Amino acid sequence: MKQEQFKTLLQFFKALADESRLKIVGILANQECSVEELAALMQLKEPTVSHHLAKLKELNLVTMRPEGNSRIYQLDSEVLQSISKKIFTPEQMASLIENVDTEAWESKVLKNYLEVDHNSTDIVQRLKEIPASRKKRLVILKWLANKFDLGINYSEREVNDILKPYHADYATLRRELIGYQLMQRDNGVYWRL
Repeated sequence: MKQEQFKTLLQFFKALADESRLKIVGILANQECSVEELAALMQLKEPTVSHHLAKLKELNLVTMRPEGNSRIYQLDSEVLQSISKKIFTPEQMASLIENVDTEAWESKVLKNYLEVDHNSTDIVQRLKEIPASRKKRLVILKWLANKFDLGINYSEREVNDILKPYHADYATLRRELIGYQLMQRDNGVYWRL
């Protein structure tokens, strides 16, 4: 999402995050009103209503036209629809996380559950424990699944040999890799999915 669109979206949510402004938008969606009429309908003071209308005008959500000594406000539904079409698409909303590290949580889980095995001649990260949480366990299992090459068939012994350096309970890890459908098994032959 472009910075300008992000700023507009932020202003939109800030403007409508106020209960009084939401009510004003609702009223103006049904009818035109003066500040005096809005103040009476909402049981607010006129300066307060004017303040809220100014915030809505910043986004061009309301328009004003003079009528004698009064100013008449109405909702600009075209601007509302335009914001909706430009910004509230699933693609635009998904792009809000462009600068967010979506793998930060998984990295944290790995950091919490892995430790360096100082007894090994190579630098090997070992599991401190198998996570009880299904979501955390899946992170660990995905990490372990990457230790296997795609398109290669492994015997059960080869699978065990690959998993042993990471945790003593390699049999449970092997079963979990199958259970979470990260690996497949058929007649003693294993392969990564």
